[in-house]
Amino acid sequence: MPEALLERENTVFVGGQWKNGRGAEMLEVIDPSTGNVLSRVQAGSAEDVEKAARAAAKAFDGWKRKPGAERAKYLLGFARGLESRKTILVRVQMHNNGKSRIEAEIDVDDAIATFDYYATLAEGLDERQDTRVDHAGGMHFGLVRHEPVGPVGMIVPWNFPLVTSAWKIAPALAAGCTATVKTSEMTPLNELVYGDIAAEIGLPAGVLNIVTGGAEVGIALTRAHEFRKISFTGSNMIGAKVMEAVSARCLPISLELGGKSPIVVTADADIDQAVSCIMGGIFFNAGQMCSATSRLIVDKSIEPKLIEALVEASRALRVGSPFEDGVEMGPLTTSAQCHKVLWMIEDAKSDGLDCVIGGGAIDREGHFVKPTIFRDVPQDHTIWRDEIFGPVLATTTVSSDEEAIAVANDTHYGLVGSVVSGDWTRAKAIADRIEAGQIWINTPQVVYPDSAWGGFKQSGIGRELGPWGLSGYLGVKHILSKV
Repeated sequence: MPEALLERENTVFVGGQWKNGRGAEMLEVIDPSTGNVLSRVQAGSAEDVEKAARAAAKAFDGWKRKPGAERAKYLLGFARGLESRKTILVRVQMHNNGKSRIEAEIDVDDAIATFDYYATLAEGLDERQDTRVDHAGGMHFGLVRHEPVGPVGMIVPWNFPLVTSAWKIAPALAAGCTATVKTSEMTPLNELVYGDIAAEIGLPAGVLNIVTGGAEVGIALTRAHEFRKISFTGSNMIGAKVMEAVSARCLPISLELGGKSPIVVTADADIDQAVSCIMGGIFFNAGQMCSATSRLIVDKSIEPKLIEALVEASRALRVGSPFEDGVEMGPLTTSAQCHKVLWMIEDAKSDGLDCVIGGGAIDREGHFVKPTIFRDVPQDHTIWRDEIFGPVLATTTVSSDEEAIAVANDTHYGLVGSVVSGDWTRAKAIADRIEAGQIWINTPQVVYPDSAWGGFKQSGIGRELGPWGLSGYLGVKHILSKV
């Protein structure tokens, strides 16, 4: 394990400088494959957040005035900085998150691609300013400008460190905003690399600030008056608290929250293709994804054959430490999450649900849960309706596409969905009617920097990625003038 990332004396990056966190606690960074402590990181404090907020506010005017092409150069610097550290960052993800090597590599590549993409958007931002509007009547014309909303506070989760922060930092900086990031207290190490890169590329002081810590830091960030927007990714429970805190000042907010997403398999679907999409949608990252397609809705005519194939594939799935050869699914990242998932599994079993494979912990040290599938789950049961955030699939059968759509939409969430069908037109018709922000047809979950990410219903507010992610950090100004 790279000592430079494990043993950091200074873990708060404020005003372009590394500082000692002023928090009262030491954050224990755990290796979920063993349960052992990897590192201890000094938490930041509310005072650190206040200093970061002031630094971000001080830097804002100078940063927003820089040409978009100049901001783009810094974004490219972040991309190349991540690229040069890829081997180290992959190992940190494997150690601290329990991600398999391929999953960790995908994460780092995703972060790199995000900074590259927003560098391109930043380069062209100035050219799109002062768009002329000729108003009806001919006496006036307007000029439309898009200007950065201001310093932004950001709170990122533990399941995709480096990635979710890139999805926020890159568009914010491209737009001309300054940013202060609160890392997850469980997985702070990779996010700290952004401070190293900022110093390395000469990013102006205060444009990016990073504060480690738990609830104290998060609360302080939502209350700091210098921030003009808050961006949060995480659970609905914490998202509601963030929204409540921000509402006192009527600030803009973006929330990327949970999901209980459907995957619909029609009668004419290719079984092998369906298995690939289902397995990736529930067992990637050990199911610790807001986008996990944890509700399988399958036509009853092919259900027996599909369940048999899923059981066989799940049995063959190699679960273990990311550093073991051939491992496809690692442990759950935290002990608390592991216990929650196991409790929900036991609750389902005690209710008599049909667990066709898995159904418990793996007998070894670490936070390992067996790939688990429950068949014919009642649609009012907890494991059908509530987000589990673990490798647990619930299935049900339907007799028609209409019924499949109704079951898919019978949820408080609306983040993503998947459709597997032998007829693309049929699949598209189903996708059109699923109430979710992103739908995959006949493919595992792939997310590109120029796509849109976000959901309907209780899955959040706003969109990340693509031009929509950039617009989330821009306000619209209309200048009206007499001809």
